[in-house]
Amino acid sequence: MKWINHQIVTGFIVFAATDNALSVASSIVGAVIPDRVEGDPPKESKAYWEWRKHHRTWSHYPVIYFALLAALLFAKDLIIIQNPMIEPLFDVGMYVLIGALLHIAEDAICGKVPLFTPTTKYGIKLFTVGSFKEYLFSIIIIAICLFSRFGDFDQLKNFIMTSIQKFI
Repeated sequence: MKWINHQIVTGFIVFAATDNALSVASSIVGAVIPDRVEGDPPKESKAYWEWRKHHRTWSHYPVIYFALLAALLFAKDLIIIQNPMIEPLFDVGMYVLIGALLHIAEDAICGKVPLFTPTTKYGIKLFTVGSFKEYLFSIIIIAICLFSRFGDFDQLKNFIMTSIQKFI
């Protein structure tokens, strides 16, 4: 998926689950980490295809993110007891990692990502990156998230109108 779609879809999923702005913002940051750590692809053709061979390998290996998440939650339980004021920092870290995991899940529906090892990839290809189907998929996920969050369209309409009025 394109980065913008990773960020939007991840943000809406987390919004539907938490209704928390800090969680949403943190997950949006995490939604590009697996690609960002790989760096930008080279422009020249030969170098691009060499880079492409290593794309979606260790940086998209979910075990790393689950291990970091488990370590963070373990540390949170130990440290929060001593200093509850730093709890929001742990929450930010947790949602950054959740954003990265959602990125990997989103990539698994438009290609292949590692699952059991960093080099063996699994996934389905519902659409090509940047295609109309990708944007349609993103819109459908957003609609599902909004409907699951608000339950009915009248409540959704009221939320949108109230939000717009706050900014006007």
